[in-house]
Amino acid sequence: MKRLSGLIFAVIMLAGCASSGSSRQQQAGANSNSARIHTELAGMYFERNQMGIALSEIDLAVRADRNYAPAYSVSGLIHMALHEDKEAEEVFQQGLRLDKADAEAHNNYGWFLCQRGREKESIPHFMAALKNPLYATPERAYLNAGLCSQKAGNLLEAADFFQRALSVQPDLAQALLGMAEVKFSAGEYAEARKYFARFAQGNENLTASQLWLAVRIERKLGDSNAQASYGLQLRKRYPDARESQLLMNGE
Repeated sequence: MKRLSGLIFAVIMLAGCASSGSSRQQQAGANSNSARIHTELAGMYFERNQMGIALSEIDLAVRADRNYAPAYSVSGLIHMALHEDKEAEEVFQQGLRLDKADAEAHNNYGWFLCQRGREKESIPHFMAALKNPLYATPERAYLNAGLCSQKAGNLLEAADFFQRALSVQPDLAQALLGMAEVKFSAGEYAEARKYFARFAQGNENLTASQLWLAVRIERKLGDSNAQASYGLQLRKRYPDARESQLLMNGE
């Protein structure tokens, strides 16, 4: 009987351990799910420019699961928008320490670096994002790499990145405009016109700088009618813009 009761006791203990382990796993899963939900809510409020609520949601996400890496990436974007650069960099780096393969985190941190005048440091992060075969939006990393290379004055590299972005998403507006700008700077005016036409197709809200680019492209190509048309739009829509003043001054 003693032997039997000992076996029963052992079985009860094992069942208790299994139950405890299962309970811990369930709790961990619940915490992770809560962190995910609060992070998604933070991202939604961030897009609406409701930064205070976004920060509150991120705080709840981190409290639920301090190891949920995406929360730190969204937190970095929020602090970046608030110009809290020290905090932004710290949380971006924390997120990447938790998950070195997080493509979205690399892309976001790269964009932060680029916007803070650290373009050369940004490119490796875009490349790291592109190494992840599960990255759902590689065109964004290519586009950001192109914009940051363009900002740094590396026009050949920028053109290559823009072209790669367009190979993934042929109608990506910012990449088309980037190509038009790069081709214009390189003196390839016919190519600049081609990319600008694709960019402008269906776009009824061209900015002053975009119309000014179109004016200069057509001026270089000697098309006075197209130049006059773009110039009229520029003066009519943005009479007080710097670009309109340049046009009026014949520059």
